[in-house]
Amino acid sequence: MRILAIDTALDTCAACVADEDAEAPLSAESLPMARGHAESLLPLIERVIARVEGGFAALDRIAVTVGPGSYTGLRVGLSAARAIGLATGKPVVGVGTLSALLTSLLADTVEGSIAAAIDARHGAIYIHALGPGDGIAPAHLSIETAAERLVGRGPVAIAGSGAPLLAAALTARGVRAQVAGVSGPDIASVASLGFLANPVQALPRPMYLRGPDARPQDHARIARR
Repeated sequence: MRILAIDTALDTCAACVADEDAEAPLSAESLPMARGHAESLLPLIERVIARVEGGFAALDRIAVTVGPGSYTGLRVGLSAARAIGLATGKPVVGVGTLSALLTSLLADTVEGSIAAAIDARHGAIYIHALGPGDGIAPAHLSIETAAERLVGRGPVAIAGSGAPLLAAALTARGVRAQVAGVSGPDIASVASLGFLANPVQALPRPMYLRGPDARPQDHARIARR
């Protein structure tokens, strides 16, 4: 199986083409950026595809990160993935950003827990943790709440932009914590999860884990005529 993986969820614009039988992506490119995904993604995908024999016609599916992440970034990636899926007639699967972050920790962790943490601002993080006990399913939690739920499950290896915040809270509680990285998910991890995803269940829909910051006004509205 050959897959095109796309990630625009956080501060990276990335894509790769990977083959299920190959150890490394056949072609990949990743650009760090906080803004500008809309202008950069399609040219980046074209460059990645141009380096692979068979181009778009050789793809079997498309994978795209669905969040949590930037509202605009997620929409850019999802729109591109759906358009390519429609044009090629290939299935599009969604990959959780937190799950992709966890994937990079699995091979190097032999004890304790692993956690993916993305800074959600205002003293909160998006978190997904695996280890002894029930772990933590993808959620939007305060840093303090997340740390409390990991007490007794250390040591904890943490990846993602929220890793330093969570590590500090764990250390304050006597839990040994290691920051494994603060960048977004490796695009190869997105591809590897895309191979495993069930197209019927892993739908390319945004996963926000919290409500929007903007709220409609309840008062002082202008009456419609």
